[in-house]
Amino acid sequence: MKAVLFYIFSIFTWLIALLPLRVLYIFSYLLFFLFYYLPGYRKDIVSRNLKNSFPEKSESELKSIARKFYKHLADMFVEGVKLRHMSEKELLKRYKYINPELVNLFYKRKQDAIAAFGHYGNWEWIIGMHKVINYHALTVYKPLHNKYFDKYFFDIRSKYGMEIVPMSSILRRIIGCRKEGKNTITALVADQTPPRKEIHYTINFLNQETPVYLGVEKIATRFNMAVFFYNIRKVKRGYYEIEAELLTDKPQELKEHELTRMHMEHLEKLIKEKPEYWLWSHRRWKHSKG
Repeated sequence: MKAVLFYIFSIFTWLIALLPLRVLYIFSYLLFFLFYYLPGYRKDIVSRNLKNSFPEKSESELKSIARKFYKHLADMFVEGVKLRHMSEKELLKRYKYINPELVNLFYKRKQDAIAAFGHYGNWEWIIGMHKVINYHALTVYKPLHNKYFDKYFFDIRSKYGMEIVPMSSILRRIIGCRKEGKNTITALVADQTPPRKEIHYTINFLNQETPVYLGVEKIATRFNMAVFFYNIRKVKRGYYEIEAELLTDKPQELKEHELTRMHMEHLEKLIKEKPEYWLWSHRRWKHSKG
């Protein structure tokens, strides 16, 4: 049954992905109606997350953010589907890198790097990143239990040439690339929720005690990598700009957890600018105390 459902989904998305984005956004309006009104998607989680994150905001302000978030979430869905047939040229037109020369400067120095970012804007379209920088690009992913959907997302995320690496293998792969003479930049979604048994550090993030992964800090320190925070901003529907901001090129000189605080503070600042573009439906604080 899983295979049948997957192939129905795959054929349907393959067909509609042939349509231009301006047409696909018609489907986005329908998805927004389903997500926000009937039957609704994780509305209790979104409401609780927003209320806890912004206690100073009125009920009407929080509802406005939630409504805008669901519109963006619907857009994200059709933009993800479109990747199946989106050309490299169109992707780079819609996903503009503001200052790739900053990142390429560290490539010239032969220093490996990390690009840290959050579930903000359209993080999925970052898979074309290596087309504008000189590094060999790696991105970390967690394999799905469903083998059909795991292959589906793997194929899409690697279609432009970015190397997709399971979370459990990223250290070995970075070492392997070094032996091959490749300088790498590793793309890491840095606001994932660690399993309860892997919680070793918490910070105050969006007004809440928040467990965080220490992956960016540990990898950067081990390999002495330059670390960039990627600010992803939605310019208008279907168009984004990404600006790299150097956090450090000497991670081994930082105090413990300092780098983690830095990239999470940058993400918090970005969220506060336009909160509707963060993934509020994520159970981000499921392991928090209280």
